[in-house]
Amino acid sequence: MTPRLAQRAFAEWLGTAFLLAAVVGSGIMAQKLAGGNVALALLCNTLPTGAILVVLILMFAPISGAHFNPAVTLALALRGETGWIDSAIYIAAQISGAIIGVWIAHLMFGLAVLQISLTERSGAGQWLAEAVATFGLLLTIFGVASKASAAVPYAVGLYITSAYWFTASTSFANPAVTIARSLSDTFAGIAPHGVPAFISAQLIGAILALPLASWLWGGASASARRE
Repeated sequence: MTPRLAQRAFAEWLGTAFLLAAVVGSGIMAQKLAGGNVALALLCNTLPTGAILVVLILMFAPISGAHFNPAVTLALALRGETGWIDSAIYIAAQISGAIIGVWIAHLMFGLAVLQISLTERSGAGQWLAEAVATFGLLLTIFGVASKASAAVPYAVGLYITSAYWFTASTSFANPAVTIARSLSDTFAGIAPHGVPAFISAQLIGAILALPLASWLWGGASASARRE
């Protein structure tokens, strides 16, 4: 049976909440244990993020497709793989779930729930990094799904793990993640005034990936064709 919209939206909400709890929670833990070694803290933040993505996609892909990312949802809508009303509901669920995930991470570590990040992340290099990170993420999803859809969870987790380190921005690559991380003054945070430029770069990267993905692999993913 095809999951109902309420089930699919809830899967997007819960999955994105878990993702942000992992991103922010591992960042807090890493900062506590790394003794001021930023490289070690980043590594400790990277590995749980890549790992949880694999688990969450395996868990929720059969229900909602496991987007957990408005850029992915928008790209699929532009390809005609999801309806616009469903996509709008997905995006609302993703953003609200991301914020809840951040708040839960704060509660787990005994921090104030409501925070605003002071971490500066701006500049042309970081904006380019976000465009590149999102461009690569979309190509990973569409390319792997076209020939080996069962490998998508692992490919996405590995891509994000890698992109944490080869991009200047540490690869947010997700508007919901970006918004939620502005509400956490912790290792993973981003100051709110940096959010619009990050999201703009992410959407540009996603849109640029679409024609290339269609040219290389066709217009619909393997999972969409099966449906």
